[in-house]
Amino acid sequence: MIRISTIFVGICMVLVSASLGMVLYAIAGVSGYESAIVALTALTVMILYNAVSMRIKDRAESTGQISDLSRGTADLARQVAEFGRRLAVVESKIASAGTANQDRIQTVAGEIGELGALVKQLATSVAAHEDMLTAMPAPATAPAAIAPPSPPVKPVTAADVARDTATPTAPVIVVRPEPVPARDDAQLIVMVKNAIVDNRIDLYLQPVVTLPQRKVRFYEAMTRLRDDKDQVIAADDFIGPAEAAGLMGQIDHIVLLRCMQVLRRLMVRNKDVGVFCNMAGATLSNAETFAQCIDFLEANRALAPSFVLEFKQSVLRNLGPLESEHLAALAQRGYRFSIDHVTDLRIEPRELADRGVRYIKVPASLLLDPKHSSNSDIHPADLSDLLGRFGIDLIAERIEGERAVVDLLDFDVRFGQGFLFAAPRPLRPEVPANGGAPNPAIKEPAKESAKAATDPNGPVRSAPTTPPRPEPPRSTGNAALARRATGPN
Repeated sequence: MIRISTIFVGICMVLVSASLGMVLYAIAGVSGYESAIVALTALTVMILYNAVSMRIKDRAESTGQISDLSRGTADLARQVAEFGRRLAVVESKIASAGTANQDRIQTVAGEIGELGALVKQLATSVAAHEDMLTAMPAPATAPAAIAPPSPPVKPVTAADVARDTATPTAPVIVVRPEPVPARDDAQLIVMVKNAIVDNRIDLYLQPVVTLPQRKVRFYEAMTRLRDDKDQVIAADDFIGPAEAAGLMGQIDHIVLLRCMQVLRRLMVRNKDVGVFCNMAGATLSNAETFAQCIDFLEANRALAPSFVLEFKQSVLRNLGPLESEHLAALAQRGYRFSIDHVTDLRIEPRELADRGVRYIKVPASLLLDPKHSSNSDIHPADLSDLLGRFGIDLIAERIEGERAVVDLLDFDVRFGQGFLFAAPRPLRPEVPANGGAPNPAIKEPAKESAKAATDPNGPVRSAPTTPPRPEPPRSTGNAALARRATGPN
């Protein structure tokens, strides 16, 4: 097309110049030589004008093409740089993933080794018990049932508690405590005051395991009191009178301190373990007592992700303005909450998530009983999925049989707690020899576990056929971890 137009323009210029020469020769009377010169001159001028105009047009087009090429080159350079950056990120992620996989393999190998050691210990213990039972002489006459001697109870050390985070230990053989005589509220209040003054407040730890792996993920700290005769008082027996007398704040403050120390000791070996610590509603409603608790929690907020405060369902349902403000203050400091003592499944997950609740403990019987599911707003099989949408995990508690575990797995329950996995195990503080205030720090396991194993008057309690002897004072002010023979909570 460009070549045809150029030829057409050239023909037109020749015709115009020839016409001009003929007009001068025929009309103006100019001689043929002169008219030919004029025609040739006009043709030359038109050729020059056309060449200059085409050169200017080509230069403008070339300039535009060069500009487009420069912009394309710049875009290409930016894309190459972006691809290089993404490639570097991918290479770093691949390297970190390889390192994480190696760490996981090493962790699993360590847990398998610890599990093997636990199995060997269990086999040794079972063999010893079988030898003891075989060696017992059979009575000739049996006028009355004679209870077999109870096996020795092994003291609990900090290493044992930390090792339980790999797998829950087998159920221990416990000795039932003597029956506690009935007490009225006035006697219970006096007993609680004396227990606070004499430091007879004990912690019992019960693991919360993952399902179906049954790996320990949390420990729940349960509070027990001992009277002057070293008899254990359950929480349900003393909480009511203690709240009426305004003593729950002091108990919660002591329990918070010990739970935080237990958590620090557990996290030395396993960063993934957590502790559930119960707090009474009376502590939230008492501004003076709550101020002491929140000052302590503020100083330890670095452990907040692994420290879960647990409240009853009735407490969270009946929160007043002051209690709501105190609960929000705890949530602002990074602490998470759990709900226990659940009596029905009328749950508002969005409201609970806004308050900072991350765990809900529901009894296994409440989840598996068809009567309760027919009266609730949601079927128990859908409860775990509903709570998970709002970042809340469902924990099935009070599990006592394997059949219940199989049924709960159909409900997509991720955590379980109960006597099937492990019974609550006591942590008893040590009383100093000088009679002063006890130091609730946890002992080093090497020396103290050996001392507890050889001391006949140590924390291991005797069978109920003999009266309990008071625990002698220790020579140091550290707290000891030891297993006491007690019944279920």
